Amino acid sequence: MFLIDRRQMLALAAWSAAATKAWAQSPLTTAEHALYDAARREGEITWYSGQYSADASEAAGRAFTARYPGVRCNVVRSTSQVAFQRLSQDQRAGVAQCDVFSSTNGGHYIQLKRQNRLMQFRPASADGLLPMLRQADPDNYFQSSFLGIYLMAHNTRLVSEADAPQSWTDILDPKWRDKLAVGHPGFSGAIGLWALQMRTMFGPDYLRRFERNKPQVGRSSIDPVTMMNAGERGVGVAVPSASTLFAMSRGNPLKLIYPTEGVIAALSPSAIIRNAPHPNAAKLFMEFTCGPALSIAVRELFNESIRPDVQPPEGSRPLDQVRMLAPSLEEAERGVPEVREQWREIFGV
Repeated sequence: MFLIDRRQMLALAAWSAAATKAWAQSPLTTAEHALYDAARREGEITWYSGQYSADASEAAGRAFTARYPGVRCNVVRSTSQVAFQRLSQDQRAGVAQCDVFSSTNGGHYIQLKRQNRLMQFRPASADGLLPMLRQADPDNYFQSSFLGIYLMAHNTRLVSEADAPQSWTDILDPKWRDKLAVGHPGFSGAIGLWALQMRTMFGPDYLRRFERNKPQVGRSSIDPVTMMNAGERGVGVAVPSASTLFAMSRGNPLKLIYPTEGVIAALSPSAIIRNAPHPNAAKLFMEFTCGPALSIAVRELFNESIRPDVQPPEGSRPLDQVRMLAPSLEEAERGVPEVREQWREIFGV
């Protein structure tokens, strides 16, 4: 919970650039070798990315292409709900465009698996993930590829540390009317998980009480960070730690708040679509996603590492010091659509 000074930022950027280059030039693993020639013949992969920010997604795409010359990564970045809608539109139109789908809403994968729309594949690199991420699906139709931490933050010029909310229930106090910002569960998978978790923990009236404080509603979970940077709102609700830390590193007067009940943890998978037009490149991308190179590539943008052999981002709490709250994938599949409808009924948007 501190600002990173310019020297730390430069050191971090230098470390990340050097580490990414080293991994790009390091020998391919046996699993990568087995896929690379066929992937190079396919020449490209299209990735529907709803997990990382636009900058982090592009950094991941560049790192993939640097490690596997001749295989271009086409990054299609959007919020998770929009990515899923696009995938659904592809299916209805009979078009195969997406190779790998990445969403913060784990319920998407339960639905896609039930519809027989995923390819069975387990990357060998998944064995090196954090223990809690190694086995997302016992049938290996999807694999954990992203760990997003969503918490609160405040603009220190508008809200002092002494006055800042410390729990998810604090923001229901009328004193926060017109001072809060939040994303929208109709666009952001992470906000859907947050809203579902709040309803589960605090009852069906939570969102209605939250609405009485008239939060400014964006789309992405990143939008409240932008609103705080601009001084439009003092407190961001369910904001990603990565985007907030990045904004802090650029000199914005923000500070993270770890709610007393715990943070929302988006333990998010990726999967290969069954009719992927570039199946070998897709498998290679899954090896890359679960391996060290991707965690290194996005670390300078303060994303959490999903591997114990890659250092966590500067400014974040060690994961073993954070209580993580997360609906199960089955709960997300059932509950997020319900909470989206409740949200629209309450907020009118």
